[in-house]
Amino acid sequence: MNKQVHTLAFAMLFVLSNGIAQSKKHLDTSKSIEERITLLMKEMTLEEKVGQMNQYNGSWDFTGPKPVGGSEEEKYIHIKNGWVGSLLSVRGVKEVRAVQKIAVEETRLGIPLLFGFDVIHGYKTLSPIPLAEAASWDLLAIKNSARVAADEAASSGLNWTFGPNVDIANDARWGRVMEGAGEDPYLGSKIATARVKGFQGDRLDDFTTIAACAKHFAAYGFVEAGKEYNIVDMSNSKLYNSVLPPFKAAVDAGVRTFMNSFNTLNGVPATGNSFLQRDILKGAWGFKGFVVSDWASIAEMITHGYAADGADAAKKAAIAGSDMDMESHIYVTELVSLVKKGLVKESVIDDATRRILRVKFELGLFDDPYKYCDEAREKASIGSKANNDDVLDMAKKSIVLLKNDKNLLPLKKSGVKIALIGALASDKNSPLGSWRIAADDDTAVSVLEGMQQYKNNSLVYAKGTEVATNKQVFVNEVEINSTDFSGFEAAKKAAEEAEVVVMVLGEIGFQSGEGRSRTELGLPGNQQQLLEEVYKVNPNIVLVLNNGRPLSIPWAAENIPAIVEGWQLGTQSGNAIAQVLYGDYNPSGKLPMSFPRNVGQCPIYYNSYSTGRPVDKDKNVFWSHYSDVEKTPLYPFGFGLSYTSFEYKNLKMNKSSYKKGDKIELSVEVTNTGSVDGKEVVQLYINDVAASIVRPVKELKGFELVALKKGETKTVKFTLTEQELGFYDNQGNYLVEPGVFNVMIGWNSNEGLTNKFELK
Repeated sequence: MNKQVHTLAFAMLFVLSNGIAQSKKHLDTSKSIEERITLLMKEMTLEEKVGQMNQYNGSWDFTGPKPVGGSEEEKYIHIKNGWVGSLLSVRGVKEVRAVQKIAVEETRLGIPLLFGFDVIHGYKTLSPIPLAEAASWDLLAIKNSARVAADEAASSGLNWTFGPNVDIANDARWGRVMEGAGEDPYLGSKIATARVKGFQGDRLDDFTTIAACAKHFAAYGFVEAGKEYNIVDMSNSKLYNSVLPPFKAAVDAGVRTFMNSFNTLNGVPATGNSFLQRDILKGAWGFKGFVVSDWASIAEMITHGYAADGADAAKKAAIAGSDMDMESHIYVTELVSLVKKGLVKESVIDDATRRILRVKFELGLFDDPYKYCDEAREKASIGSKANNDDVLDMAKKSIVLLKNDKNLLPLKKSGVKIALIGALASDKNSPLGSWRIAADDDTAVSVLEGMQQYKNNSLVYAKGTEVATNKQVFVNEVEINSTDFSGFEAAKKAAEEAEVVVMVLGEIGFQSGEGRSRTELGLPGNQQQLLEEVYKVNPNIVLVLNNGRPLSIPWAAENIPAIVEGWQLGTQSGNAIAQVLYGDYNPSGKLPMSFPRNVGQCPIYYNSYSTGRPVDKDKNVFWSHYSDVEKTPLYPFGFGLSYTSFEYKNLKMNKSSYKKGDKIELSVEVTNTGSVDGKEVVQLYINDVAASIVRPVKELKGFELVALKKGETKTVKFTLTEQELGFYDNQGNYLVEPGVFNVMIGWNSNEGLTNKFELK
């Protein structure tokens, strides 16, 4: 259905429902949203208000018979009573329409439901995992990726996504690094803004957009030991300066919902944390949307040892600012009684209800509850050529070239004998990555299929070794092969007879994501042995990594001539990788997370602190280092190569001394000195030399993605203001202090041109 037809249908609906609007004053579109909320809430019972705070997982076929017996029947009854505000995991136009019809046409007040779903990096047509997208440093492409995801999800009846994940994380052991934007709060903030605007568009009531959800609030990316669901214990300085900025950016971008996190902070579960939800989010930041718990996290406060029982958990969560209970079943059973006993003020319930209703009004659900229920549009949108073209573009932009000795890449397009080795090379499932619940299994383009499009080379495929020994399912552990070497000889034979070997190695798609923490970050199973055995017979290897987190690959970094970080790139994965390998696309990605030399370095991140003994001055052991490995990362944040080369020169500032409030203008000349066109991410870092709170050795404060034709020079300009020069103290106050600042503009976080200025 096009927008004109949809508008006409809405106009007819408005005329037909005019009589209903007379009896339900909150349907009067001439009034403001806040007035309409007030009118509706005057008609609501306490039970109906609490019902808006209740979210259930849709666990039966709504187009079939109503459920009988058990929790499904109870949920059905609650929907008919108006005691459910939202459902998750109900998708597809027929299903959504069926249950929305119950809520709108069979309840006393007809309040429409929100339908939430984990649309993390696409719906059916998948973009790269979010960490891979962050490697593009291309904010317009990332925004467009979220727009594609929103369009497909909305066409399937959904109106709310549990994304974006804006957790900053610097420990690759934690599986959920694949969902975020990496280790840097500045880049993370820019990407948070792009994703929120991509999901929500210019108008939330447009039927092609959905409400976004910034998660997980807060500090989930800093769980101890990178272990899922673990505690978090950090300083206020780290909280305010590293964790919170992307969440604040999401609020400023207009995000309508937040999700709290499973972890504790300062000994208090985030779900019951008033400091986070009341003081910061709804207080200092003025957030007007609502907060949803993570799955059963209200009930889990009992297991944490923070709440005595369900009633205590409901009380503490509601008072702390958790507005909606996801699948704990605790609000709907406990809150009414708690209010009647005077243990929870009804004003707490009113505040949460108003916030939830506000989002429903903003989405336009009261004016057209079935606006997301168009089967023709569902059929036309999902899996469209335009969407596949867009995710292919995003996938190519996400690839990072880590090494290219002797210009082994790009591959010649004819007359070359190539051996393609690795189970992941023919895998059509793992490239989809984790968190792709709506996508069908085995729908990715494999690397084998992508390379087969280039028909003028001889291509021989050998599996070499299986990575997993069981069927990969989202809720189950992946079982890794470490004993079956039966495919080694065939792989070695193929390599011996080839001029170039392309090896696709890495993680199974479900080895990262929620519940997928790892203590070893090398190539899983016997893939490392396979790599070394093939190297013995033909060292002319291009290693393509498929993974959802930074890996530790020191042997490959030292020995393999060409390494491509291919991540898990979604539906068009194989086409994107093939086009980069053959040079039809010149890679420009830069790492959003540091790659460790070994897992013992984790967490490792570029914006670390000097310490009192950063270097060896006296030729002894008493300085900050490891005895058995360099303390630097294998590949630093911001690192990435190209098939061309770039030269930086003439770093200039408009002056060397500034007053508070002045704009600091910087520029650098960047020249493409290679033989092909390319793009470069020019990065600006600062260091506050002396401050009232110790500042990192470097902080990203600007970047520019620049396209340069071969031989072309461009002057790249940056402006620093107080927004970039300041930091938060331990009370959350923003400070801009006088002093000397070092500046670096370069091609990664470790290399570039330097200068300094003074702020007086």
